[in-house]
Amino acid sequence: MSETEARESMEFDVLVVGGGPAGLACAIRLKQQNPDAAVCLVEKGSEVGAHILSGAVLEPRALDELIPDWRDDPPALATPVTEDRFMLLTATSGFKLPTPPQMHNEGNYIVSLGNVCRWLAAKAEALGVEIYPGFAASETLIEDGQVKGIVAGVMGITREGEKGPNYQPGMELRATYTVFAEGCRGSLTKRLFDTFDLRAGVAPQTYALGMKELWEIPKEKHKPGLVWHSTGWPLPSDTYGGSWLYMLGENLVSIGFVVGLDYPNPWLSPFEEFQRFKHHPAVKGFLEGGKRVAYGARALNEGGIQAVPKLVFPGGMIVGDAAGFLNVPKIKGTHTAMKSGMVAADAMAAALAEEDRPAVLESYPAALKASWVWEELQGVRNIRPGFAKYGFWGGMVNAALDTYVFRGKAPWTWTHHQDHETLRKASEATRIDYPKPDGVLSFDRLSSVYLSNTNHEEDQPAHLVLKDPSRWGPVNWQQFASPESRYCPAAVYEAVGEAAGNGEGEMKLVINAQNCVHCKTCDIKDPSQNIDWRTPEGGGGPNYIGGM
Repeated sequence: MSETEARESMEFDVLVVGGGPAGLACAIRLKQQNPDAAVCLVEKGSEVGAHILSGAVLEPRALDELIPDWRDDPPALATPVTEDRFMLLTATSGFKLPTPPQMHNEGNYIVSLGNVCRWLAAKAEALGVEIYPGFAASETLIEDGQVKGIVAGVMGITREGEKGPNYQPGMELRATYTVFAEGCRGSLTKRLFDTFDLRAGVAPQTYALGMKELWEIPKEKHKPGLVWHSTGWPLPSDTYGGSWLYMLGENLVSIGFVVGLDYPNPWLSPFEEFQRFKHHPAVKGFLEGGKRVAYGARALNEGGIQAVPKLVFPGGMIVGDAAGFLNVPKIKGTHTAMKSGMVAADAMAAALAEEDRPAVLESYPAALKASWVWEELQGVRNIRPGFAKYGFWGGMVNAALDTYVFRGKAPWTWTHHQDHETLRKASEATRIDYPKPDGVLSFDRLSSVYLSNTNHEEDQPAHLVLKDPSRWGPVNWQQFASPESRYCPAAVYEAVGEAAGNGEGEMKLVINAQNCVHCKTCDIKDPSQNIDWRTPEGGGGPNYIGGM
């Protein structure tokens, strides 16, 4: 009996892959439109919300459309915004700048996005959506050129590729329509791009790495609803990025740092930049006397509308950050992700009502282009690439011109470049010496990973693979001095040997896959695209607490 024949299978009208805001909004909207539809959602985290990481300030526009009375029963920790601050930092001081109109937060809410997703999951289950957490989708079922569902729940394969004593072949989840809502750099979505040539004719996606800590601070320092952003120091002028600090609940502070992954210096460590940022005089006062309680990291799409791929293909569609609907100048993407899922649900509800259900739902991208999502992203399309084109100061001038003069209607649209192509050779770049962490405001990566509650079964195959191990030495080590050992925010990659640190001599790469927080940075930034992030067993990875 073959492995495929040994698998059990289940049939649904619609299958949603991913329990983030887009996937959950899609499932809820579909059941609202068609209560009889059989809808299933699978999530690779141990529970819905376990892998969700964001700042986050929620613009409730899409949520108001989906659940108009949500304020009567809001998600835990949802805190109305009371104040906006936008700062330009130098090495020793900070200057308050006018808050750009895209960043105004009146009427918005500081939230734990993980809590929002847990709350949405409860709403979805109440409508009859079947939700299977800890169920990692490892393979897309494609038959006769059409997506028919996924394989999920494969367990017990050993590192040697053999069936262990706890082997489970997984289950085929089949559906008329499969919605891919995996978030940024989804492993199945990445393969669909190639299978159906979905990125033909669009700009390359560009990414950033966002790192976040959750702190408990003394109540007398806490200002519920404060939204604080900064740009400038400690990043060099050729590197895009910035920070946030949000105060939510009674004594919680969400603090984070974002670094554009098109940075050129291979010696730069985004994690170390985050740690030294917290020592700035304008920042440390918020945290002193407090305690760090959680940590996480996640890549995010920054390519905007010009990098959105084709959204539909036979039997399926892409929604949310898997496609890239983040509004970078607004520093928000939850509302656009949710709306994309809702528009996709409307298209599927109409198709399911037809006797001959169409294989490709072109009504979804057409309706999305007619929605406020497209208008919003169209208006800010040139701001992020302006920083790549002109650097920090030129980018700031361009952003001001685009916002206040052209009002988002400039007669041009700039494109992006591949992030992995931007690294200079290590010998041509300035080496950066980072201060040691003090254990009070700044910390090392291993103690940070501990606070992410990350865990992977040790006997499963490593989900981080070098496509060609022989390339690492001559490319990653000799040319770039092992950049993965610095850009990974979880100490997964380690260059070991007598020459470690000087770029010379025989070295080898150790991959500590059990540390992985599923940020996907390595899959994006590796200079020769030699690292492949594959789906681990379900339930593995971070387990972010409520508040993250």
